[in-house]
Amino acid sequence: MFALDPQLQQDTLVMGDFPLCRLLLSNDSNYPWFILVPRRESISELFQLDDADQRQLWKETTVLAETLKDSFNADKLNVATLGNVVSQLHMHVIVRKRDDAAWPAPVWGKHPARPYTTEQVTVIRDRLRAALTDDFKFLED
Repeated sequence: MFALDPQLQQDTLVMGDFPLCRLLLSNDSNYPWFILVPRRESISELFQLDDADQRQLWKETTVLAETLKDSFNADKLNVATLGNVVSQLHMHVIVRKRDDAAWPAPVWGKHPARPYTTEQVTVIRDRLRAALTDDFKFLED
């Protein structure tokens, strides 16, 4: 049974579900920072997903990245699976702008996280609602 890593639960806000992945928003308003987590048990590496799930993860990552590029007017997107702190497989999709708090350096550990306000989260949900297809189901926290 799928369970979200406790660190991800603590550091993120749940946005909803794609067919494979739970979509999370990192609770750091310095950057629009999204995380896709395949709803599969005991997976820490991309190659541990079967071929169909690997293709689905890439499809969901691409849909999300395209949506974020347009919806947030990104200068660059950072897309990566790292897992050095959280071993559960997860894909980071981070909107980067030339004027963001860390540009051009990586976002990790650069600045203290600034939690989102309720109003900011509502704006982000509305942007996603306007752009994501019926394959995505919004979940409320």
